[in-house]
Amino acid sequence: MTSSLQMELTAAIRNIPDYPKPGIMFRDITTLLGNPRAFRRAIDELVHPYAGTKIDKIAGVEARGFIMGGAMAHQMSSGFVPIRKKGKLPHDTVRIAYSLEYGVDEMEMHRDAITPGEKVILVDDLIATGGTAEGAVKLLTQMGADIVAACFIIDLPDLGGRKKLEALGVNVHTLIEFGGH
Repeated sequence: MTSSLQMELTAAIRNIPDYPKPGIMFRDITTLLGNPRAFRRAIDELVHPYAGTKIDKIAGVEARGFIMGGAMAHQMSSGFVPIRKKGKLPHDTVRIAYSLEYGVDEMEMHRDAITPGEKVILVDDLIATGGTAEGAVKLLTQMGADIVAACFIIDLPDLGGRKKLEALGVNVHTLIEFGGH
């Protein structure tokens, strides 16, 4: 059964067929971000399971994870850590390579962004194959973070990303899912 939250968020997301290539249905959350009620509801639901839990940092993956992560950090009185593509941060960084659907890329964060033992929630807009999220989890873990959860608005379960993170021992919290790509 579909909840009113799932219906509201699903209705707020634009679907773009054949982007970035034929056969892919792109789930564009920019329309959700532009809808004040849907955006507020999504952020509220992402933070709700952790109410009353001391979370030191929210780590957001570039770029949409920055938007949601900043809102979550504000709401939870936590700090925010940007995880960016290599070469975008101005200070001393740590870097990790991660798998994409068709290749490898690198992401980084500031070396001093996490103090070992800090409780961290990772956030991004969508989990698909899990390559980016897995790389972010490994980077945070390498720096000593205690990863409480990884949160996403959208899960594409047919692509297996959630299972990949759960196999690493990460609790995954999502709000809606879409079958297929």
